[in-house]
Amino acid sequence: MRTLYAELNKRFPLGELTVQREDLGFITVEREHLRALLLHLRDLEGFTHLVLLTAVDWMEEGIFQLTYLLSDRKKRRDLGLRVMIARDGASMETVHDVWPTAATYQRELCEMFGIDFPDSPGVHDPFILEGWTDIPPYRREFDTKKYADETFTHRAGRETNDPAEYMKKQLYPDGA
Repeated sequence: MRTLYAELNKRFPLGELTVQREDLGFITVEREHLRALLLHLRDLEGFTHLVLLTAVDWMEEGIFQLTYLLSDRKKRRDLGLRVMIARDGASMETVHDVWPTAATYQRELCEMFGIDFPDSPGVHDPFILEGWTDIPPYRREFDTKKYADETFTHRAGRETNDPAEYMKKQLYPDGA
């Protein structure tokens, strides 16, 4: 990974490299360099498969982290590209023309995080949450418990347990 990073860094202004294993690394890249880097990796470096496109909500910092995970099957290595974008009015250029499967990931990220991918096919069509009217549920400010309490009725006999205490009672019923 370090050799690939050094070679790529000659062509593209790259950010931090994190090596997870010899065959898995993550590189931070500015959004304006992502498309050119993706095309280079696909066409010249053998990263022909988009494994995953996902997001992390760094609410306190006011950003989303998009991670594009690519695979080079011949050399058995994977590379993640991290791109930071602002949470407010979150939008990112589509890459469905580079990898058609990206359109599905982009639809999910639009619906679940509220990240727009203009010009991505069907990005604003209902996908998972038909009829959803609340804020995107994967945003960290979404209150899952409040939503459940307001949306679903309480079922008699249902109880909530602290997982650690519950498992302690299950494993040690005599209190040993």
